[in-house]
Amino acid sequence: MSAELDALTVVNQLRDLAADPLNRRAIVEDQGCLPGLILFFDHPNPQVVYSALLAVRYLAECRANREKLKGELGMMLSLQNVMQKSTSPGETKLLASEIYEILQSAGKEEAEQAEAAAASCRKKAHFFLGSNNKRAKTVVLHIDGLDDSTRRSLCEEALLKIRGVISFTFQMAVKRCVVRIRSDLKAEALGTAINSTKVMKAQQVVKTEDGGELVVPFQEDSSVLVEENTDIPDYLPEDESPSLEQDKAVTRVGSVTDGLGWLSTAANFLTRSFYW
Repeated sequence: MSAELDALTVVNQLRDLAADPLNRRAIVEDQGCLPGLILFFDHPNPQVVYSALLAVRYLAECRANREKLKGELGMMLSLQNVMQKSTSPGETKLLASEIYEILQSAGKEEAEQAEAAAASCRKKAHFFLGSNNKRAKTVVLHIDGLDDSTRRSLCEEALLKIRGVISFTFQMAVKRCVVRIRSDLKAEALGTAINSTKVMKAQQVVKTEDGGELVVPFQEDSSVLVEENTDIPDYLPEDESPSLEQDKAVTRVGSVTDGLGWLSTAANFLTRSFYW
């Protein structure tokens, strides 16, 4: 197995582990994972860079991790380098920019909330990673048929083909997917792409005025042009992955034990690769 494939396998596993909230604190506290992810930002394979950014983006969803992420040696500088690199794909630059803004504001949010406690409650209720970025928006999908890792893989492939999709997080227990997209991309494009799998059907979850949720189906007769994304390579297919344990890390509640076991393996790989 080549070194590049090893790097891609490891970063994809870390990305999937980081997608599970149960694993995020452990990954950040590990001595080898964050330095390794930062070094992946400068990897020649753009797929490795994008996966590493996604992993850090997931880790940053945990507020308690942000100061640690921001203070990690090389983190902010490496994010700036990705943003300024002429060869970085557009979605990669935008994702790096979102992470940079989130980490840059770490600490400031707490001070603002202390000054306006009442306003902070409203802010927390509507907060999502990068929501202050006007170039991007969040869409929550309820996906009928999102039952297992095979379906999740199909859904990933469909979303990754859409130009304008920045990142996404699966909530398998409730058959949902939280998608970050460019502000000029219509939510209907996501529904069209997922419905094209023929085995899943997507509906949009929207907030009501009273704070509740409403599931709204996409119009079946709506014809939305889906522009395919050619900047970012496809992820490593599931059948080429060395282990199916990555699905457990993302989809199964209480998977922290499995995740930490593989985390140790990933940390060992990073140590062998980057410290000599």
